[in-house]
Amino acid sequence: MEGSDVAAQGQTGASAEVPDGETLGASDAVRAYLGDAYDGVAQYAEMLRDQGELRGLIGPREVSRIWERHILNSAAVVPHLPPVGTVADIGSGAGLPGIVIAAMRPELQVILIEPMERRTTWLTEVVTGLGLTNVEVKRGRAEEYHGAFEVDVVTARAVAALSKLVRMSMPLVRVGGEMVILKGRSVAEEVEPARKVLRKYGAGDPDILEGSTVEGVEATTIVRVRRGK
Repeated sequence: MEGSDVAAQGQTGASAEVPDGETLGASDAVRAYLGDAYDGVAQYAEMLRDQGELRGLIGPREVSRIWERHILNSAAVVPHLPPVGTVADIGSGAGLPGIVIAAMRPELQVILIEPMERRTTWLTEVVTGLGLTNVEVKRGRAEEYHGAFEVDVVTARAVAALSKLVRMSMPLVRVGGEMVILKGRSVAEEVEPARKVLRKYGAGDPDILEGSTVEGVEATTIVRVRRGK
């Protein structure tokens, strides 16, 4: 993630009043939504609350909104992922959405790709602290791994405009695999500038989907596009 890794992610849809972060994170609705993954995700949220601002992973105004703006925002992408396979989270930053995905879907193999050393150090600490055996942390830019491996899905959150993101991501996606990314509500405006690079990979128009989690938390915008060649 560029800049302040988890600056407020664009969201869409109306919502009711959201409880404060601690109340929301401990709510029955969130516990039910996360199921068996709750303890691990809650531990990760607490690590972000304790160290995220200090280590330059989130801004000071985000500390009280970790559950609403970051954890649940990231969790919204999980239903749109395959049940098994490999997922690469590029520009992983603080681990959003990659760590949340790994905790919620232990049957997926998750690769966290991040160029900054201090962030990969953090990611490694989180993976160890949560005991996530399905995660590999790779330091570098996504482009550095073109031709090195392919995955079933590439995901990202607040990394780049769609055209740039396709150039960065699609070479990592196997034929028939997908980009499934979290974007802001204005992403439809990014589709036309991305058409040329989408055609290069045999991809048609992206599906723009609404990702919902629990009542009272705004839905986020998810973009899904399949690689055709």
